[in-house]
Amino acid sequence: MTLKPRPERKRIGIIAGSGPEAGADLWVKIIEEAKALLGTEYEGDLDGPNVRIVSSPILGLSMELKANDATVRPEILSIYKELAQNCDYIAIACNTLNYYQHALKALPCEAELVSVLDVIRHEFNAAETTGMALLGAAPVMQLDAWSVYQSLTEDFNIEVPENIADLHHIIYDVKRIGGHDTGVIERFTTLVNALENETVLLACTELPLIPLPDTDKNLVDVTQLLAKRLVQKAYCENSER
Repeated sequence: MTLKPRPERKRIGIIAGSGPEAGADLWVKIIEEAKALLGTEYEGDLDGPNVRIVSSPILGLSMELKANDATVRPEILSIYKELAQNCDYIAIACNTLNYYQHALKALPCEAELVSVLDVIRHEFNAAETTGMALLGAAPVMQLDAWSVYQSLTEDFNIEVPENIADLHHIIYDVKRIGGHDTGVIERFTTLVNALENETVLLACTELPLIPLPDTDKNLVDVTQLLAKRLVQKAYCENSER
């Protein structure tokens, strides 16, 4: 890829709030990916990513998305329109809220939404992966019309935990007491080790905040993939729009 000159690098917008730590995590990973992309050409602050972030506590209602759609939908549409005035690429720091990708992409805005589904397909469509485990909040793992990942079942064998409610509660606990809690780590480790698939998508922005001990699983941090794709689009000439 050919790097754009500094003045031509594009602006990135982040929609956060579900939860606020997840938004901060995406922001940090965007900085990391920018440094990794530029390598020795990264000379300090002037090479950092141009990022705007809006974090709304209302978006925390996404954990029970179907029940709260009437409140969440206008909030995320409003935030997207606000960011689109000053950003070229926008991402949502929440896998569940990517359910609204079609509504957001249909808005008459110049900005482009880069969804988690976009980056997963970009990462795996050319690979030989045929099956993977999907870990996320209940609205994501149910793989029904409320899950942005529903269409993945057309191309991949998708495994979800036997008890979806267990992981949903773990995610709530990460939001409440943090991913470094010993009980959270033990419960999540047990759940991951029980999966049959080697490739495991961490499709909730809270899950990478849990420091797992060594595991034989290939844990794919969707937030990291999203950060990498945003940086490619913002910094590179020949990264397709």
